[in-house]
Amino acid sequence: MDDDQLKKHFEEIIALTNDEYEYIRSHFKRRIIKRKRYLLQAGDKVTNTFWVKKGLLVACYHDESGKEHVVQFAMENWWITDYPAYFSQGNATLSIESIEDCEVYALSFDDREKICKEFHKVEYFFRKKANSGYAALQRRMLSFLSDDIKGRYELLLKQYPALLQRVPKSIVASYLGVSRETLSRLH
Repeated sequence: MDDDQLKKHFEEIIALTNDEYEYIRSHFKRRIIKRKRYLLQAGDKVTNTFWVKKGLLVACYHDESGKEHVVQFAMENWWITDYPAYFSQGNATLSIESIEDCEVYALSFDDREKICKEFHKVEYFFRKKANSGYAALQRRMLSFLSDDIKGRYELLLKQYPALLQRVPKSIVASYLGVSRETLSRLH
């Protein structure tokens, strides 16, 4: 890796020596994903989770009628994968596509398990990240249950203001569960 961005990301939660970091870093594989390309497609076997160094990705679910539902975004310093499939080493339900050119670092399930077993603090890091993700998911679910579209939009603006500058309105609308036209009326 040409800089210490991943190390800084880990060190937001845990301290690492240079040797520990280099060993952990050796388990990551760099990938470049061009804009509008798939990182993962529904049906693929899921063996990796991805840390985003640069760019923006979106995870989508396509229902039986073909309608696209945006489940998650991932921008710099975020993690993304189809988590149920990753942890079971099964096939993806979600597709993950790049909205921008991306540089990501893949960590296989086996390598994650290995470094978590070898370094308790890395296991702690991933637990803290998972806890934050669960909390964000619950906030989103509760917003869907209790807020109108304006409330859901305002929550998204408050939580991720930089994200909205980078995501097309049609994708934001899908994330909020409304049409693009409905989203446009909020402005």
